[in-house]
Amino acid sequence: MTNRIVLHFLDGRSVKGSTSDFSPDKLWFHFAEKETQATLKVEIAKLKGVFFVKDYEGSPGYRERYDIGIKGLGKKVEVRFKDGETIIGYTSGFSPGKPGLFLFPADPHSNAERIFAITAATEEITFV
Repeated sequence: MTNRIVLHFLDGRSVKGSTSDFSPDKLWFHFAEKETQATLKVEIAKLKGVFFVKDYEGSPGYRERYDIGIKGLGKKVEVRFKDGETIIGYTSGFSPGKPGLFLFPADPHSNAERIFAITAATEEITFV
């Protein structure tokens, strides 16, 4: 299965493309860049997060809502990244010793279907 993703790198870059072999337990995965179709080997350690998206365009003017309660996706969590960005979503589990955690956006209208936030790129992770 091929997933549409947007990679957010620690250096601030973001790149659109797809992957069919991402695993949170691996140190790297293959990534096909959308624009060039070049296949790259991406190291998790160089990333802030992997955003699994509905489409590549999204809605640039849309503001995420965090006041929507969603049942069945786990505990609500706030992830604050070292670059200042904050994401609120739901996770079924978090362990500080793991390389990251999967989040489901708190807003069901978000363009992101799920996000893999890299633990090393976070400042703080709190349950809300």
